[in-house]
Amino acid sequence: MGATGLFLITFLIVHAGINSMIFFNDGGETFNHWGHFMGSNFIIRTMEIGLMLFLLLHIVEGLLLWRQNKIARPVKYAVTRTDGKTKWYSKSMGLLGTLILIFLIMHFYHFWIPSRFGGMANIQPLAEITLGQEYNNQPVHNLYKEMQNVFSGNLIVIIFYVLGCISLCWHLMHGFQSAFQTFGVNHKRYTPIIKAVGVLYSVGISLLFASMPVAFYFGWVN
Repeated sequence: MGATGLFLITFLIVHAGINSMIFFNDGGETFNHWGHFMGSNFIIRTMEIGLMLFLLLHIVEGLLLWRQNKIARPVKYAVTRTDGKTKWYSKSMGLLGTLILIFLIMHFYHFWIPSRFGGMANIQPLAEITLGQEYNNQPVHNLYKEMQNVFSGNLIVIIFYVLGCISLCWHLMHGFQSAFQTFGVNHKRYTPIIKAVGVLYSVGISLLFASMPVAFYFGWVN
């Protein structure tokens, strides 16, 4: 869980960095350029396979850990006492992980599957998406147009994405520090720093992701 978690934490930085290029507000030119690079570069595509494997492994390990905890304590304590230091999200990682998994399925349906395998998961005509941009005289998948299509007209989708980002934030709040602790980085001098960095990272990444569908919906980018 710690190793796969740190890998996914690193990936989120790259993913958020690429996606944030929509805020150049240049009609998707910069975003599509780098999106095409990420989707066509052999090294990146190879790493993408590793990403999917790590993501699946993280999910499986999470389910196994949840099951082991259930087996270890089949009957709940009659009285639960806390020391005030254990946060609710630290004890709710299974629930938060499940919510994020639902969010990921929707996210893959809207973006990853169409961009990698063609076709559209929504009502926008395929030609307007795939032929909207060209690089090196080759038509490429217009991911910016697709984001605009998904996020511009359906408030329910926006709400689901924002809730998914909130779940991600709470999940990362515990997972960031916990991953370091798994590898033995637990010291009275350094742990508070790691926790503070974890909070900044979790809130910053989640706010950045959540701001994207909101920006499209309200027309702040076009």
